Amino acid sequence: MKISIITTSFNSGATIKDTIESVLLQTHTDFEHIIIDGGSTDNTIQIVRQAENRYLGRLKYISERDNGIYDAMNKGLRMATGDIIGILNSDDFFCDSDVLKTIADNIRDVDAVYGDLVFVNYADSSKIVRIWRGSQFKRGGFFRGWHPAHPTFYVKKECYDKFGKFDTTYDVSADFELMLRFLEKEGISNRYIPKTFVKMRMGGESTRSIHNIIKGNQNILRAFNNNGFKVSRFYIVRRLFPKAVNMLKYKLRHKSI
Repeated sequence: MKISIITTSFNSGATIKDTIESVLLQTHTDFEHIIIDGGSTDNTIQIVRQAENRYLGRLKYISERDNGIYDAMNKGLRMATGDIIGILNSDDFFCDSDVLKTIADNIRDVDAVYGDLVFVNYADSSKIVRIWRGSQFKRGGFFRGWHPAHPTFYVKKECYDKFGKFDTTYDVSADFELMLRFLEKEGISNRYIPKTFVKMRMGGESTRSIHNIIKGNQNILRAFNNNGFKVSRFYIVRRLFPKAVNMLKYKLRHKSI
């Protein structure tokens, strides 16, 4: 099964090489890597071009101004020709060389798969900040604060064709809205894989500032409303509490080692 990997970037010269190398090391070679750059003024595109020959025709890229990260992702979706589509941003990279193989082996009889995510220090990716352990989706999970880690969320292209792309009216948390729409509203079939797919550098769009965290949570409440769902006023506490517990468990476990 062909997998389309979409990477959005803007002035990502410090990190995109790790992203590219992690894709090129994959043992599942039936893929295309689509890089949507927002008109970088640093050496991002130079790094992409230097790697182009190693892709053996499996790379597509453009560099032009866009209307934000989700507009860029939608551009990538329109360019994608794979059976399966996932997002790997330019601050992130695959944990090992068998991630795409694992995805391809497990998605044949379902619409989507997702796994675990490791947050790492931006400057030193060997330093783990937090681990996001997933679990199998159960209907109503989003209302209890559950959702997949979006960088591990791989979906069959037919789902995007049928249920739509990213809603660009959300400048933060459009990824949450899309997963809510696909899983809770449309009920696509899915499978959790207990394997770490991606290492994600801290400092992404939704976690870069307190302002964006507040805005992201406001957008999440709007996502429920726009999809016809009502949630408790205590929802945000229920959403953030498991993440806080997860981080505390990780810190305590490593403190005792």
